[in-house]
Amino acid sequence: MKKFIAVIAIVFVLAGLGLEKFDLGGTTTAGNASSSAKKVAGTVTSGIHQTVSGIASALPGHRSSPAAPSNLESVTYRSGSSAVITVNGNQSTLNPADWKGNKVIYSSLDPLNRTSQPNTGYLEERNLAKDTLRVRQIVKPTGWHQKFSDGEAILNRGHLIAYSLSKGIAYTGAYEPSLQSGDQNNPKNLFTQTAFSNQEIQTIYESKVRDALKRGKKVIYQAQAIFSGNDFMAKGVQLQAISTDRSLNFNVFIFNVQPGFQFNYADGTSWVNRSMTVPTPIGAPHFSN
Repeated sequence: MKKFIAVIAIVFVLAGLGLEKFDLGGTTTAGNASSSAKKVAGTVTSGIHQTVSGIASALPGHRSSPAAPSNLESVTYRSGSSAVITVNGNQSTLNPADWKGNKVIYSSLDPLNRTSQPNTGYLEERNLAKDTLRVRQIVKPTGWHQKFSDGEAILNRGHLIAYSLSKGIAYTGAYEPSLQSGDQNNPKNLFTQTAFSNQEIQTIYESKVRDALKRGKKVIYQAQAIFSGNDFMAKGVQLQAISTDRSLNFNVFIFNVQPGFQFNYADGTSWVNRSMTVPTPIGAPHFSN
């Protein structure tokens, strides 16, 4: 009984603190913190006696709570915070046993012509490509409104499956080096992505996949642009990968943000906002996919 009373007390303390933000599974603001605490309190009073850590993990956005893709469209980026959050404890939900042959599954565009469904690559060492194979991109994905800052583009045509990881795989998704490549200028593989999200962050995880392929690993790699409602510009992109021996294993969500700019994700338009800061991950490479 004493433990039960202590747990209830902790719940109301948490409610009073405001619970401004947690970094996984969504953003909890002071405005909805009280309702979050009430949900936890309801769980406790229904007979589930939780520890302090158990209560925290039940709150939306706590680090130990896995964020399913269906929740990612509701998360909100806050200036100055990390542009990357882990999903499912940074553990991929892909099944290594599904790797049967070298291919890429390019999902069809949705009714709004968006790449809102995941593309999945079943990759091996022969898919590694060099920069010399890159071609000029001409496709304009939904939400494309290019701008330049100090001569640099703020937007990229983000590849869900990078050209550097899918050499020899055709539009059909099959390994057919004689056919046109399926990774570049493929509307099913491109989305409007900020230069920062693409060049500073996504490349980190693509490099992890490349390194695994260089070591002869077989890798399942999946990328999904996450859109909120009917927005034409993605809020971010979820990347996950696992090698068949499980030595490579990650699951992250990258916010589609750009330092110094604010975006209207409904249509992709943007404006200067110098108060928008996005920290660069330590050791991030400086090249695009």
